[in-house]
Amino acid sequence: MTSEKITVQSLYTVTDEELMLMSSQNPELRFERNANGTLGTMPPTGGISGNREIKAGAYLFNWVESQELGEVFGPSTGFKLANTAVRAPDVAFVAKGRLPEGWDQQENKFINLAPDFVIEIPSKNDSLAKLKAKIEEYIANGVKLEWLIDNKNQQALVYRWDGSITQYPATAILSSEDVVPGLMLPLKKLL
Repeated sequence: MTSEKITVQSLYTVTDEELMLMSSQNPELRFERNANGTLGTMPPTGGISGNREIKAGAYLFNWVESQELGEVFGPSTGFKLANTAVRAPDVAFVAKGRLPEGWDQQENKFINLAPDFVIEIPSKNDSLAKLKAKIEEYIANGVKLEWLIDNKNQQALVYRWDGSITQYPATAILSSEDVVPGLMLPLKKLL
């Protein structure tokens, strides 16, 4: 028996409500909606990726909470971008005062804005090219800073709102610059 990859494209745009319903009926999968209305799934990650995601989130959360800078979100949070795509980054930060009023009272709604800062940690199932395209979409839709933690190549790629990209080796200390003021993190902790 051969294994085939099946790609399903939407014949119509999936509404926010339909996407939320699909997600709640299939908790083992994470869905994202592309700007063109097609759906993508992200299967559960392995132990290493899951561990790195929670570490990145914990470091960011602890810093943001201690400095009262805003809110941090995990990989199951959907952000509806200006281009209508719904994305669920591994870790996201939204600065204080930017979240829509009542966001924390709408459990079945996506957050209707682009985060300020995003961290993506590829799992074995992710292609680096696909992640880079997603990062470019984040930046084009208002994300100010993105860390792509590339465990395979023992490096980080840092993308900025101005289009600049910097590659850092495993020995680097990453800075969230002025997006999350004061956050500094040794890259080795996330590799």
